[in-house]
Amino acid sequence: MPKLGHSEGRHRMHFLPVAATFATAFPASPLWSRLPLILLALAALLVVAVIATRARWQPWLRARRQRSDARGESLRIRDERLKLALWASGEQFWDYDLAQRRLYRMRADDPASAQNADITVLTRHGEVPPIHEEDLPLVMERLRLHLQGRTPVFMSEHRMDMHRDGRWIWVRARGRVVERDATGAPLRLAGTARDITATRNAEYEHRIAGEVMRSMNEAVAVLDWAHHFVAVNPAFTRITGYEEAEIAGRPVTLLDSDQHDEAFFSRMEHELQRTGRWSGEVWKVRKDGEEILCRIETNVVPDSQGDRQLYVQVLTDITEQKRAEQELRYLANYDTLTSLPNRSLLSERLSRAIVRARREHGHVAVLFIDLDRFKDINDSLGHATGDRILRAAAARVQQTVGAQHTVARLSGDEFTIVLEDIGSIGEAEDVATRIIEAFRAPLNFGERLELAVSPSIGISLYPHHAQVPTELLKHADTAMYQAKAMGRHTYQVYSERMDEKNRHRAIVANALRRALERDELSLVFQPRLSLAQHRITGVEALMRWQSAEFGDVSPGQFIPLAEESGLILEIGAWALRQACLVLKQWHAAGLEELAMSVNVSAAQLQRGDLPMLVERALQESGIPANRLELELTESVIMAHPGENADTLRACRRLGISLAIDDFGTGYSSLAYLKRLPLTTLKIDREFIGDLTHDVDDEAITSTVITMGQSLALKVVAEGVETYDQYQFLRNHGCDEVQGHWVSQALPAEACLRFIREYYPDSGVRAVS
Repeated sequence: MPKLGHSEGRHRMHFLPVAATFATAFPASPLWSRLPLILLALAALLVVAVIATRARWQPWLRARRQRSDARGESLRIRDERLKLALWASGEQFWDYDLAQRRLYRMRADDPASAQNADITVLTRHGEVPPIHEEDLPLVMERLRLHLQGRTPVFMSEHRMDMHRDGRWIWVRARGRVVERDATGAPLRLAGTARDITATRNAEYEHRIAGEVMRSMNEAVAVLDWAHHFVAVNPAFTRITGYEEAEIAGRPVTLLDSDQHDEAFFSRMEHELQRTGRWSGEVWKVRKDGEEILCRIETNVVPDSQGDRQLYVQVLTDITEQKRAEQELRYLANYDTLTSLPNRSLLSERLSRAIVRARREHGHVAVLFIDLDRFKDINDSLGHATGDRILRAAAARVQQTVGAQHTVARLSGDEFTIVLEDIGSIGEAEDVATRIIEAFRAPLNFGERLELAVSPSIGISLYPHHAQVPTELLKHADTAMYQAKAMGRHTYQVYSERMDEKNRHRAIVANALRRALERDELSLVFQPRLSLAQHRITGVEALMRWQSAEFGDVSPGQFIPLAEESGLILEIGAWALRQACLVLKQWHAAGLEELAMSVNVSAAQLQRGDLPMLVERALQESGIPANRLELELTESVIMAHPGENADTLRACRRLGISLAIDDFGTGYSSLAYLKRLPLTTLKIDREFIGDLTHDVDDEAITSTVITMGQSLALKVVAEGVETYDQYQFLRNHGCDEVQGHWVSQALPAEACLRFIREYYPDSGVRAVS
């Protein structure tokens, strides 16, 4: 009870005289007659008491009212501060009743203005908003740990449907137990929560961007407003050699190359400031000093406050790519073996030359060059040696015509020259003559290695022979083949008659396809004379074609056509069977010791089924295998020496003989010939023709005879035309001779009669 003051005492003294007055005025009387007076006295007494009490409590009430007003003002200020705190922080206040499972939430609505009067506090009562099913287990686990006292604070980041409209937002909740019962069990939780959806998305995007930056093959560098490095990715370190720690804060000019001047970088900066981006190719210098070519994409990006600019550079090392592109351009336009322009670049330059010549009323000449018998060289000496010869030939041609004219390699041993600004066809012929003369000197294609090679050249002229590049090239090619037909090592100028010959050649090739069906092919046989036995011991089967359209067609014409078209396989198989059947008839006629020689083409040998064809022919004819001989030229055997050797060994195991024809005209290795299963060596007629007039031919022939006999080979001389040649060969130990001095090639019946009527001991040809 509050203590009474002096004023309270004075009020009590005033009350006692009033009571005495009422007692004197109204003497004792019966109770019912005094009742009004009593009531009046009590009322007066009550009024006096109230007045006294009010006077007594007035200061206390006034103080209490003042204290209440102060508390109200304090609460108002506290509420205003709470509203400001909730609004400024963006947090929500929550209070959760664990017993009733009710949630009280309070948040400050974000006003359009920052004035305190505009802030509105929103409150919600009810159940906890739904928590995402993926996050709920973790939230409950963290809540359980806090309620058990194992964590001082409950903290969680999870998704909630705050408005129950299906929109999940990320919430960061933080709180603790604020009320417990007498036993210490938690009753209430309180805390704050914040919507962190934007932050989570930003962090997620930042994390993705960071991972992308780290995993990029391109180098990425972030520069500040002054073009100093802020951050780089691992690819930047891999490409430039600089670690992030050693390059951070250093200027981008650290990587600049001297290949660009200040004006280049000034233009780059101007473009960046004008458009906010720049892209291009820039030479940079690695940490180790190596220069690399980079493709750079630079973009201007404002910093987080938007006050200053940042620069993001993406660098790609394109040094190898550019080198590869240059190599591809080189390969697309130049021959890798000789470094001369190829067909593509030749066509481009020839087209430009024709355009200029048309504008200036000038001339352009095309020279088509083919090296004579190069295939034989390539096959016998190997492709590596052939490549060296081609390089030497290309250099010889370029040196002869000069750098002002285009020299191109089309394919194989074919070269083409484009001569511009010439006055007449005579100037092109002069160039062709100089090239032929230049090749009279042997080609040097290795250390102390040289070889004589001759060219055949065809010439066409713009505008006389053609108006377009393809036609000029075709006509020059046609003229080149005409030069080969003229004996090689010469040139020919295109004329329309050459096309007529080519058309005729195509017609002949078409007729050859029907020759077997029409029974137009036949065999003739040329005897071979044994010098030791003085009698005919063998014959060589030769093919002839009597065409219904063209009459007698020379073997020199139709055999190459058959080889080009592939018909030689069918024709060769027919010739082998036919020769064996003829020999069977001759054996039946009493010439059992006679042998038959049949020529084999490269296509037959390389196909691989030659042993099977020979075995079938032997079985069908029934002749002894040792009476059959296959003839192959040096170039055929040496084209693929390893594979061909296996095929020849398979044929030799059948028991037949094998002869190498035209020996001395090719480039075969004598050491390799020794390893081949050969039985006969035939000396080419080129050495026999001048045998008694040329000392060199005599020396070569005698040497070949000696060498062949030392290898246990039978030596046969072809093209024997005179008695002197016969006598020389006989004196030097040649085994057999063949040629017109013995006999020309004869049909089967005439050859049989010649063999029977030959004078064994005369040594001269019988008169038929």
